[in-house]
Amino acid sequence: MKKIQKQTDVGQVLEALNTISRGRMVMDWNEITAGTNPYVVMKTSNIPGKSVIEIPGLIFGDKKKPVKKIGVGMTLTESVIELASAMKLDLIVVHHPVADAASSGGVPFSDYLPLYNLALIEMHEAFHGLHPGMTFLHGHRKLKTDIAFGGVPGNILHKGIALEGIKTAGDILERIHHLMGREMDDDILEAERAIRGEHSLQEATLANPAQLLSGTVNSPVEHVLHFFPHTGFSMSNLEMALQMYPETDTIIASISRVREDHAFVDLAKRRGLNFIVGNSHSVELMENGLPLAYAIEMLLPDVEVFLLRERITAVPLKDVGHKVMVDYGKEMAETHLVTKQPQAVQFL
Repeated sequence: MKKIQKQTDVGQVLEALNTISRGRMVMDWNEITAGTNPYVVMKTSNIPGKSVIEIPGLIFGDKKKPVKKIGVGMTLTESVIELASAMKLDLIVVHHPVADAASSGGVPFSDYLPLYNLALIEMHEAFHGLHPGMTFLHGHRKLKTDIAFGGVPGNILHKGIALEGIKTAGDILERIHHLMGREMDDDILEAERAIRGEHSLQEATLANPAQLLSGTVNSPVEHVLHFFPHTGFSMSNLEMALQMYPETDTIIASISRVREDHAFVDLAKRRGLNFIVGNSHSVELMENGLPLAYAIEMLLPDVEVFLLRERITAVPLKDVGHKVMVDYGKEMAETHLVTKQPQAVQFL
């Protein structure tokens, strides 16, 4: 008799993610109150009401819910939720932490996600440091990784050595450009500009290319420090890292960026070091999301996995090409938002 295989459910997906993350996922909510999981982390800028607790685990949904289709994304937004609805996905797995309303179009998860029968899992700190993809894409092999440098959770520092064939700063820039497929994104953007008639249209993945801010394209590269400024990596952190690894000749900052006048760059120039800003946050779906999606597929081959990629574009108002909506926007603004006789707001 043919054995009937049990259908995959949310709980099994969570177990697979726990395998992928080497036991870092929250499998029992008691871990949160007990403080036993170091990857449950409060993130705050000390703005009242705007902090969030990262909980690498099941945020919304039933563990027994059957799963046939999973969407893997970076950041939960209403656009991601609506795409998941249209594709009839059962579960969304996102890298970044989620928060009621902020991640769901201004409304609670409990009002929105049940409409589409969606479950939701987040990972973030629990996924950091599990694979060497970030460093590989940026041309070096990591020798050491600290995911809480200076005692700050999520403040990641990689110490690396240049890969074979990477001899100069220019080699790193060319590698990033080639591996990330920028030619394809360039073609897509040019086609969209032509179709919309918006020739000043910009797109997030192309607006922040890898750049060399200190050194020259021919400057030698061997010993690399690689960090992510948005994690709270400070000048004192950088100075400490350079004391720990005085052989460093190249600094790479990626995911988030710094500009030419940043103190990091000034320090690199004064010390004669290369300083490269690598991939921006807008392509982390490929850096981190793609390996995660394939890992899920390998562990759960009966589940269909989709990559949820969100494109962000910008265009000056004067260049918006769709006339009907331009007329609509101006009419609403002039008649209802900039009127000299404001209408009283009625609350139902």
